[in-house]
Amino acid sequence: MYQIITISGTPGSGKSTIAQKLAEKLNAERIYVGAIRRELAREKGITLEQLNEYGLTHPETDVDIDQKIAIEAREAAKKGIVIVEGRVQFHFIPESFKIFIHVAVEEGARRIWKQMQNEADKKMRNEGEVKDINALTEDIKKRIANDKKRYKKYYNLDHTDGSHYNLVIDTTKITAEAATAKILKALPKLD
Repeated sequence: MYQIITISGTPGSGKSTIAQKLAEKLNAERIYVGAIRRELAREKGITLEQLNEYGLTHPETDVDIDQKIAIEAREAAKKGIVIVEGRVQFHFIPESFKIFIHVAVEEGARRIWKQMQNEADKKMRNEGEVKDINALTEDIKKRIANDKKRYKKYYNLDHTDGSHYNLVIDTTKITAEAATAKILKALPKLD
């Protein structure tokens, strides 16, 4: 019996699309940590990548947000099901049904590159200027390494370790719709 579902995963794995689809199917509230971090980066006049680099020496960019989101999710769960999309929310909300969505780095980069060709999506992602898909692939590898370094430093955990999760899905060769269907089938009865 879970009121909160947490979704973590790798860049370009479809976390946001899947979280949105689950929220619609389950009539759930969705909390998206990535949007909060992107907005924080915009407020500071920097890209998400620069915020992540800054976060290596400024834990408040992670810790304060993560703690605040966990409180917000628990409060929202009093009224209904909540989907929380964030890399380490499974750690802050251990009572949640924890999902990790993985994609091969090259496929994730291809998906993000395609999305970045739309100017509105590019602005929303706040990834900064990327000259081509190869550069984006390298940026994603750096981002994954940076995330792992920050989360190890601040929380002493590796968010990519599948043993933290109730369900791990690889979306490299499946659609967001197929992944959503797998998740719905795997979910225990929700209150």
